Amino acid sequence: MAKQKIVVKVTMNNEKKARKALQIAVSLSGVESASFVGSDKDQIAVTGEGIDPVELTTMLRKGVGYTELVSVGPVEEKKPAAETVASLNFNPYQYYYGNYGMPYYAYA
Repeated sequence: MAKQKIVVKVTMNNEKKARKALQIAVSLSGVESASFVGSDKDQIAVTGEGIDPVELTTMLRKGVGYTELVSVGPVEEKKPAAETVASLNFNPYQYYYGNYGMPYYAYA
């Protein structure tokens, strides 16, 4: 199975309900991550493999309150635009005397 992303809109009036909703979402098997999305942070995006969206919605309705299933779809993989290679020039025979300071005879 492929990874899928489920977005659920949940009515959360206070911080306690928000924590409970996130805890319910993470408790399902197959969930890899869950986070708040949307302009008012009233939606939960759940990412994982083999998650039943109807079961997720039902559990959130029982535990928190009104829940609406917004979208179900595949996860969009982000690919790096260009791969950059950094090189490091290292000379193992280079000496560094930075901690010794000035010689004693230079202060006289």
